[in-house]
Amino acid sequence: MDPPATADLPANSSTPTTNSTLRKRLAPIDTSRGRSEGSRESAPGSARAGKARQEKEDAMAPAPAAVDEEAAADAAGGRDVEAGMPMSPAGRLFREKHFNCYIVAVLGLGSPVDVAAARAGLEATLVRHPRFCSVQARLALSVVAMSWGPEIDEDYSARTPSLTSSGIDADALGRQGMVKDDVKKNATPRWVRTTVNLDDHIIFPDLDPAATSANPDQAVEDYLSSLSTAPMDHSIPLWELHVLDFPTSEATATVAIRMHHSLGDGVSLLSLLIACTRSAADPARLPQLPPAPRRAGPVYARARPPLSAGLVALLLWLWSYVALAWHTLVDVARFVATAWFLRDPRTPFLGAQGVEFRRKRFVHRTLSLDDVKFVKDAMKCTVNDVLIGVTSAGLSRYYFRKTSDANSESKKSQKDICVRSALLVNIRKTPGLHAVAEMMDSSKNNGAKWGNLIGYIILPFHIAMHDDPLEYIRRGKRTAERKKTSLEAVFTYWSGNLIVKLLGMKAAAALCYGMFTNTTLSFSSMVGPVEKVEFYGHPIVYIAPTVYGHPHAVTVHYQSYMNIVKLVLAVDDAQFPDCHQLLDDFAESLKLIRQAASTR
Repeated sequence: MDPPATADLPANSSTPTTNSTLRKRLAPIDTSRGRSEGSRESAPGSARAGKARQEKEDAMAPAPAAVDEEAAADAAGGRDVEAGMPMSPAGRLFREKHFNCYIVAVLGLGSPVDVAAARAGLEATLVRHPRFCSVQARLALSVVAMSWGPEIDEDYSARTPSLTSSGIDADALGRQGMVKDDVKKNATPRWVRTTVNLDDHIIFPDLDPAATSANPDQAVEDYLSSLSTAPMDHSIPLWELHVLDFPTSEATATVAIRMHHSLGDGVSLLSLLIACTRSAADPARLPQLPPAPRRAGPVYARARPPLSAGLVALLLWLWSYVALAWHTLVDVARFVATAWFLRDPRTPFLGAQGVEFRRKRFVHRTLSLDDVKFVKDAMKCTVNDVLIGVTSAGLSRYYFRKTSDANSESKKSQKDICVRSALLVNIRKTPGLHAVAEMMDSSKNNGAKWGNLIGYIILPFHIAMHDDPLEYIRRGKRTAERKKTSLEAVFTYWSGNLIVKLLGMKAAAALCYGMFTNTTLSFSSMVGPVEKVEFYGHPIVYIAPTVYGHPHAVTVHYQSYMNIVKLVLAVDDAQFPDCHQLLDDFAESLKLIRQAASTR
């Protein structure tokens, strides 16, 4: 049974409240594109702007206070377990200086924005979620803190708001003898409930009317780019809804939801976004998601074949475990080497030092999901295999065009460059997206968890010129199948947690930073609704999520919705002045692959 649109919170939970009126919050930030040659020369200034954003966020976050766990829960408005929920190690990593990551989910709407309806919808759904009505604070807990590791780095402390700014009277608690003096010794970052004021989260940017009328697509793109160097107030819940209520070539209006990555991983946040929508055909029910793919399951979960299957079947079953162990050992060795010293070759895609602080540009292109599925069926592979192949083909087209002056056609045909991506993998027990009810309902013991439950794998992409476009798909399929017989993602998840506990967050962040700076790009793909949905009564035309704040100059993301796939690129603004040409290369690659598949 589908959950109602407005579910009441338990009586003992801290229900966030909002103001009854909405004021326009203007965003006085520079939305100029900065595409001139002069802007390219000022790339270091772009990095300084990113560092300035970090410093502004630091200034917005007062020094943390320390209180007793139970008193903090009471002061927050209830004794809900979520009121003192410790941050996961991955969540803490996303607050580190070089991994201060944000997710930006852009929604193209098919109607003008009804502010009253959007406000009511937010009050009924998003602000009721524990992460979206909580701030990050440090509580001194003698027992629980030690289980997560006592080390809290100074950079994190400077960016963590005090409990006073979160609506908790730390002074009053101190007069009761509850404030501890050993905050640095026993403090742990935790989620603390606070009061939500929607006026602080709904933003109407003050854009130039002439610019929005002359070139609305460019105005939206420039504004979204400006968010990558704009600070976020860490004394309130870490999310914003930006409303761009003017028509573009694809939508009647655009909204962008900016969320700090510590709120959850992509699967969690996309599930929450889906929970905020309803089917356009039946507004009373949740959207329909594609069925979970039929999988044989991980090799270590496969049952031993019966003796009647014969000796060959038993030997193959045993060999699968040998292959799993060997592939995991090789992948782990490569991962560790990458974190320390193994660096990708220099290409136009490799980011410069400090790229995580530089201004990013977010561009997207609509691809046909039917074309992707046609290639999938023709090549007897998966949708992800096709997307990996299309990415290799698109990167290859861009690379050889940029380097055409230095390489003859004969050298192009012989060249084969391997660049690697950091791929986030959902390691939840249930494959794919969880049902929203399972994700949200903490009363059910169904294995669904909220937060950053992700591991990393290093996925290679080959830059080469092939006479047969389908060769990109074949290589992508071999790459994906090889990674499926490895526990690399599980190892990176659990080893990361172990490093945090034993060596502290700084050591874990240093290893992750090495892994990102020695690889070339980030890659991900997610599945969305298969039917048209509405966002608080507004029909959604497209969904285009992306991420920034990590040390990569290129991030590639694919998002399916209905019968389309949105290709979303987040690129360094100065390094890729021709980012739309890169989009064209991806689209043209899929077209050529689709044509080749139809003639097989």
